[in-house]
Amino acid sequence: MKIEDIYNDLPTLETERLKLRKITFDDAQDVFNYASEPDVLKFVPWEAHQSIEDSYHFINYILKQYEEAKLAPWAMEFKQNKKVIGTMDFVAWFPRRFRAEIGFILSKEYWGMGLVVEAATKVIQFGFEKMELNKIEALVWWRMFNRKEFCKN
Repeated sequence: MKIEDIYNDLPTLETERLKLRKITFDDAQDVFNYASEPDVLKFVPWEAHQSIEDSYHFINYILKQYEEAKLAPWAMEFKQNKKVIGTMDFVAWFPRRFRAEIGFILSKEYWGMGLVVEAATKVIQFGFEKMELNKIEALVWWRMFNRKEFCKN
């Protein structure tokens, strides 16, 4: 299995409350809404979006990934209001080892609703069934472990 075999045309996945689909420029305002929140960005390796233009640049990068059949995220669209509330993706894939790493970002407004578990369950199922994976990991970014509330004396 090659990356292009899956990412040549990233499929839409659906759960009860979410549509996991390709991101578009129409999603820029929604992306900016969560990508500019400091609390949301504590655990990701990129900086907060300072303007809507940053969100357009981010989306443009993702669209190029889609075009080149490279790893790229699904937009997590909340079906109830049709807003993009985050992304979910395989941030790394090692086809010859049948292994991948999953990552996500979610708007703070939607924390505590079980949406990440819902999306991850569908993406993990996709990974095992369509990508022939036998191991999927989720990494926790180093910033989390440098925060005082995670350090016990």
